[in-house]
Amino acid sequence: MEGWLIMQRKKKTRFQKITMVAIWLMLIAMLGSLIFGAVASLNLI
Repeated sequence: MEGWLIMQRKKKTRFQKITMVAIWLMLIAMLGSLIFGAVASLNLI
């Protein structure tokens, strides 16, 4: 991970960092809601 960060640092702008964080948060939120929905449906049955 550290090597990747060092490689990307040259061309990485502030806007790109914010965009990457936003994309990661969206992905995590989607996965969390899917898992929560699956667990909730299993508990209801």
